[in-house]
Amino acid sequence: MKMYNKLSLSALLISSQIIFAQQVNTAEKLDPIVQNIINEATQNSQLESLAFDLLDVIGPRLVGSPAMEQANDWTVEKFKSWGIDAKKQQFGEWASWQRGITQAEMTSPRVKSLEAIQLAWSPATKKAIEAEVVILPNIQNSSEFAEWLKSIKGKFVLISQYQRSGRPDYQIKEFATPEYYEKFKALREKDAEDFKKLIKNTGYDNNTLPEALEKAGAVGIAISNWTGIMGANRIFGAKTQNIPMIDLAVEDYGMLYRLALHGKKPTIKVNTQSKKLGTAKSFNTIATLPGKEKPNEYIILSAHLDSWDGAQGATDNGTGTITMMEAARLLKKFYPNNKRTIIIGLWGSEEQGLNGSRGFVIDNPEIIKNTQVSFNQDNGTGRIVNISGQGFVNSYDFMGRWLSALPKSISKHIETNYPGMPGTGGSDNASFTAAGIPGIGLTALNWGYFGYTWHTNRDTYDKIMFDEVRNNVITTAVLAYMASEDPEGVNKQKRVLPNGMKWPEVKEPKRKGTN
Repeated sequence: MKMYNKLSLSALLISSQIIFAQQVNTAEKLDPIVQNIINEATQNSQLESLAFDLLDVIGPRLVGSPAMEQANDWTVEKFKSWGIDAKKQQFGEWASWQRGITQAEMTSPRVKSLEAIQLAWSPATKKAIEAEVVILPNIQNSSEFAEWLKSIKGKFVLISQYQRSGRPDYQIKEFATPEYYEKFKALREKDAEDFKKLIKNTGYDNNTLPEALEKAGAVGIAISNWTGIMGANRIFGAKTQNIPMIDLAVEDYGMLYRLALHGKKPTIKVNTQSKKLGTAKSFNTIATLPGKEKPNEYIILSAHLDSWDGAQGATDNGTGTITMMEAARLLKKFYPNNKRTIIIGLWGSEEQGLNGSRGFVIDNPEIIKNTQVSFNQDNGTGRIVNISGQGFVNSYDFMGRWLSALPKSISKHIETNYPGMPGTGGSDNASFTAAGIPGIGLTALNWGYFGYTWHTNRDTYDKIMFDEVRNNVITTAVLAYMASEDPEGVNKQKRVLPNGMKWPEVKEPKRKGTN
């Protein structure tokens, strides 16, 4: 039975790759190197293996964590195994924190296991804490709230908006009558406005409220950062220094909220076993394919290696990372005489403000001065469908030349926008655009990214659509090849921005971080 399963899986993967190869193997005549890249990408892809090692074995890669440094070391060794020179380049240091188990259960008025996860950098409990759960009161001003704070010593406090339903909006719209849907939508909008007003009335905001509760003697804080999609909650960092902060599934959070609201005084028992490990160095992984004719001119392939750690960081940005790694492998194998130097940058601490790529820009002025273009991929598992010129006047010329080398089966999906507007901070391409380099974002099809996997507890290996990512590997490798070969180089003239807007400026990264 085990042998049968393995053979079946192998046959399935081979069949998938053959079908995909047939889709891109058209009658059009392609550049021989481009054709070799396509053949290798579709018939001998390493993407599944790379994703397994990065996501299942190493796991989430929170900046400063041991797993992040393990990911840096693994990427360096993987590049070297392909004959590509690679190293870690430090850009700063961060508070080191390692996730442990999170155990949570309701102990009264009945016993129930809870779906919970500790927020990043949250303090551990040392031993399990059992306490009554309370909710924020319906106060009218900060004075009333200050009085209520006197009552929460020894309590676990819920501080997120109560959701009247854990069903996503699209499902309600599909099955409800139009009248009921409009009524329900209005109720949700009112709930959001009422909660926003309640937080304002406390005199605090979502960042400062946990500190006030901790100071008043609460033993823990629970939130539910629900995305609106069933099962998906966003997991960010804790705002407390000494007490645990956890996220609860919308269903469990709602149950506890209702019990507290109706005076049932629910109690929960929480055990979180994370570790604070002092300070750790923060690195980028930098791999290099030296240019043979113009070694001092550069093409940069860009993706961030770090992630939030509520899940595995699969589509943010495991997919971007393995895309750039696989593209580098193909270029090394089929384009050994690259004219310009091709750098692969896998950045750290993108999630805290593009710190790794900003550090690279500032720490490597000679490289940046002579970089022709960077290609960045950072928004999920879908095929690349949109490319902007990032505000560079002549982007139509050079991007048009390079994209023309792609097979039509891939290029037909890509819409372009020239000259476009410069990126200001959404991902690492903005770091290069600010430095006067066309930081081309390779924007992918959504595949439910923002509601389902972006920074959530559901961003896992199984969400990757590997045929889509193979498309992106081919696109990236071909663009890098064409940019390296281009005899004209890149004209970096910037457009005049409308309405008094200013070109983004190079920013100093955060070199020392806590959370």
